[in-house]
Amino acid sequence: MAKRIRVAVAQSPVGCDPAANGEAIRGLMVAAGEAGARLVQFPEGAVSGYPSGADAKRVLAGWPVDWDLVRRESERVAALAAELGLWVVMGGNHRLTPPNRPHNSLYVISDEGRLVGRYDKRLCSFTEITDWYSPGFEPLTFEVDGFRFGCTLCIEVNFPELFLEYRGLGVDCVLLSTFSEDPVFDVLAGGHAAAHNYFIGVSVPSRCSAAMPSGVVGPHGSWLTRCPADGTAGLTWADLDRRDPRFAYALDMCRPWRTRARAGDLYEARRVTGDPRSTDRMRF
Repeated sequence: MAKRIRVAVAQSPVGCDPAANGEAIRGLMVAAGEAGARLVQFPEGAVSGYPSGADAKRVLAGWPVDWDLVRRESERVAALAAELGLWVVMGGNHRLTPPNRPHNSLYVISDEGRLVGRYDKRLCSFTEITDWYSPGFEPLTFEVDGFRFGCTLCIEVNFPELFLEYRGLGVDCVLLSTFSEDPVFDVLAGGHAAAHNYFIGVSVPSRCSAAMPSGVVGPHGSWLTRCPADGTAGLTWADLDRRDPRFAYALDMCRPWRTRARAGDLYEARRVTGDPRSTDRMRF
């Protein structure tokens, strides 16, 4: 099993023009390949676009998505992934059969340029679920070089049960892609990483970076690397290294101990019974 993998996280510009989005994605893919990354992660809606601002969001139901252009740009991304030998995790709306609303998804493209999985956002916002999207219902995990990854999108960071679920599925890293300017997401990402002792990649559009720039959180809950928080597009990367002494306490002690603690048998074997000093909770 590999002990280390380099993961790049993009802070790409995301607008409503799939051609411009695709061009930006491919440019950052080349930079990720030059940095020696095996996987690069992009934001929510990275290829299809995701309208921002009150006016744009009010008209999303009628947003004239050029689905053929989205498909062509996605295929160009996949072709470049094969050329670079690079895994790509990319946000995008996924068209369903009319009149069904699309999914809000993350596409997983292998280093051979094949679409090997799609994560559909399960816990959508109120507006998304009432006006915009159809929900997904399943987690998604995949493996690259012996490291297991899970996927989440945007406000799902507010639901700890999803991150606990991925812990139970044995992931080494959760990829959280979002289009949000809520700084509490920054705090929550660090908390989930520390609580479950895995890495978290966070990818946001460049326009959202002032609130929470893209980056990677270590299994100890601290940020390892971040893009600039100034609205500029960019890329950062980190080595998910199982041998790094910074992560030894989290990976070698906390994670296995918490797994054993959750099993419960250790505590059940030490349950005290028949002692009134234990059962009577109304006295000092």
